[in-house]
Amino acid sequence: MKFRLNRNDKKQQETLTPWESYQKKAAAQRKQARAPKWIHQAKRIGDKLPRLKHQRNRKLVRRLAILLTSFAVVIGAMVYLVSPLSHLQTVTVRGAHALSARRVQRAVQIQPGDSIFKLLGHTQRLERQAPQRNSRLKKVTIHFKRPNHATIQVTEYATAGYVMKQNRYYEVLENGIVSGQSVTQPKSGTPVYGNFKSAQRLHRMILQYAKLDSEIKRNISEIHDAPSKDNPNRVHLFMNDGNEVYASISTFAQKMAYYPGIAAKMKQKGVVNLEVGAYSTPFTK
Repeated sequence: MKFRLNRNDKKQQETLTPWESYQKKAAAQRKQARAPKWIHQAKRIGDKLPRLKHQRNRKLVRRLAILLTSFAVVIGAMVYLVSPLSHLQTVTVRGAHALSARRVQRAVQIQPGDSIFKLLGHTQRLERQAPQRNSRLKKVTIHFKRPNHATIQVTEYATAGYVMKQNRYYEVLENGIVSGQSVTQPKSGTPVYGNFKSAQRLHRMILQYAKLDSEIKRNISEIHDAPSKDNPNRVHLFMNDGNEVYASISTFAQKMAYYPGIAAKMKQKGVVNLEVGAYSTPFTK
């Protein structure tokens, strides 16, 4: 950096030593460096203006992209909710024999056309409540197959017989519940319960019957309540093979397991007594 010297400075410089001359030049440089800061700051801010403008543009583009994405998601969700994909196309019922598919769907409370959101996240509740709406249902399992198909797998309580009331036969289930629906003629292979004046005793008898093997069940034609002084829990059975059986409700399932073996050894039709022990006597003429 060059400095102009006036006459007095020249004269003074001529009298200065080299060290003093160096010190004077350094002081002049420091004075020049202490120029107003706003001059340099203005220059630096000016240099940053293009970059700040670029950053503002990037933020604006990012916000616009977020708004457009949110709007597209909302529109897509609305379109999906009104489209057929968001509603159950098929509801298949499997495992039902006594109940129609329509009655199972009504008990489970899902059917074709319902929103899939009625099912998603609520399957356990629907499975638990279905048997409460229809006593025939023993177990219900719901399977959802994307995009909009559902399968209802059911296990029904089997028929344990019929109770006759006013010349109508009301179906009895193996869970001890008497159905509200009646028929004029009972189906073969299940017994008819008679003379049971106590609903509790009938319920106990049905639960015992449910424990029997299917072969013994099919051989029972009628079960009558026949209490005696010695055995207030006595029941009287009429078998399809022509024999009769006396047993106690409390030990009915256990003792009836011996019946096929006893009946096979009988030389003629008669009475099998399972109240105390297990023995048979032929009918008297």
